[in-house]
Amino acid sequence: MAALSVYGIPTCSTCKRALRWLDDRAVTYTFVDTRQSPPTAEEIGQWVDALGSKTMRNTSGQAYRSLDASRSQWDDTRWIAEFAREPMLLKRPLFVQGDRAVMVGFRGDDETITRKLNL
Repeated sequence: MAALSVYGIPTCSTCKRALRWLDDRAVTYTFVDTRQSPPTAEEIGQWVDALGSKTMRNTSGQAYRSLDASRSQWDDTRWIAEFAREPMLLKRPLFVQGDRAVMVGFRGDDETITRKLNL
């Protein structure tokens, strides 16, 4: 199995819950603080290819609300550029195995999460 990376911010309650879930199951992962180490546009592009830009949008954050109303017309290329410019636009946590995004957010029962994360 490819190495698991979890992208998010340490103060995010959903990230904390996800990391606790992984720890409780002794899953090895690397946590990447997107404020300290923002992902590149190339990485984000690969993730968007796997999950779609709509799924990856953090629509509840201030960064999203401050965007121009034209955001509803943006294509994936524009979203990739915006995610790279402002990582707080990325929904958290984002789970990546190798270089492939496998899940974003942390909802669902144990079986669903386990399947999505290929554990």
